[in-house]
Amino acid sequence: MANINISCIAIIGKQNNPLFIMNFHPSHPDLKYHYIAHTSCDIIEERGSSILFSMEDLSVYGYMTNTKIKFITVLTVPDVIIKDLDMKNVFRKIHAAYVNYACNPFYEIDSQKMIKSKKFEKEIEAV
Repeated sequence: MANINISCIAIIGKQNNPLFIMNFHPSHPDLKYHYIAHTSCDIIEERGSSILFSMEDLSVYGYMTNTKIKFITVLTVPDVIIKDLDMKNVFRKIHAAYVNYACNPFYEIDSQKMIKSKKFEKEIEAV
C-alpha cells in the first residue's frame, strides 16, 4: 500500500448530516473539512465511489454504502500516484469500523447524532 497522507475522514448520514469528522491536519481549520464533506455529498450521489474532485493541494475521494452512508476521505496531494486498490482498502477499513460501531445495540441507525466513541476514533486513526 502506498503512503497515503490522509488529511480528513468524514462520515455523512443518509440525510446528509455529518456523523463523524476527524481532522488529521491541525494547520487546517475543521470548518474547511466540513465544507468539503458537504460539497462532496451531491457529487458522490452522481458519480458513485471514486475520486470526487481535486483542489489546489487536496484530493477528495468518496464511497457510498448500500444504506446511503457516505465516507469521504480528503488527501493531501502527494508526489506519487494513488491506486484505486489502495483507496478501496482505506474505505474497507473505514466501513469495517463503522459497521463495528453500528452493531452496538444502543446505537440508533437513523440517528442524526454525531458519533462519539473513543474506540471508534482509535479505529479511524489506525486507518
